[in-house]
Amino acid sequence: MTFSTGKFSEDDRRRVAQAIQDAESKTSAEIVPVIARSSGRYDRPEDIVGLWLAIVGIIAVWYVFPPSRVETGSWDTAEPVWELVSFLVVTIAGFVVGAFLASRIGWLRRLFTPAKQMREEVFGRARQVFFDNRVYRTVGASGVLLYISRYERMAAVIADQNIINKLGQAQIDQTCAEFTRLLSERTAVDALCETARSLGQRLSGVLPRAQDDVNELSDALVVLD
Repeated sequence: MTFSTGKFSEDDRRRVAQAIQDAESKTSAEIVPVIARSSGRYDRPEDIVGLWLAIVGIIAVWYVFPPSRVETGSWDTAEPVWELVSFLVVTIAGFVVGAFLASRIGWLRRLFTPAKQMREEVFGRARQVFFDNRVYRTVGASGVLLYISRYERMAAVIADQNIINKLGQAQIDQTCAEFTRLLSERTAVDALCETARSLGQRLSGVLPRAQDDVNELSDALVVLD
């Protein structure tokens, strides 16, 4: 896992940190904001695009250079070797070019990636980040991860057990749904800030901030490559 500064300005980072501080001023929960470039590798869609481009290439060659007609019973009119070679070259080149384009063009790879697979990758990576960043290690078991995966354009909310007990899984799922909707309508930073403040308001009633509360986790935006 690689941490980087990403393409977020200092103002973006200040906004996110301030939103987290505002949210945590109402609750003893610890909220960690994370934005990842992608949550999965998605090799299979690249292969699919390569296969389709290879098929298109074969059809094009067949149309432009139709196979020679071999007369039945003829001993000296075998198919030219160049026809076989041309089909092989087009097939290999089409597959390689298609796979390369899919690896570089996000929307093309997404087109051949099932939404279910992307959701599974996003929530799997979010859970990994939750544990890798020790969000679960707070004293009150009250950590919450707000996670955005930019390639998939999806969001996830992973909460510690005490948050689930206090707030309820239904409320967490609703927060995630609103988070995802905001992500489709606004920038990642806007979606993070608004979701953090909304979550802080929800948690204030069931897990209010204690007078001796200590900020255990950083409020800074975490960006993953």
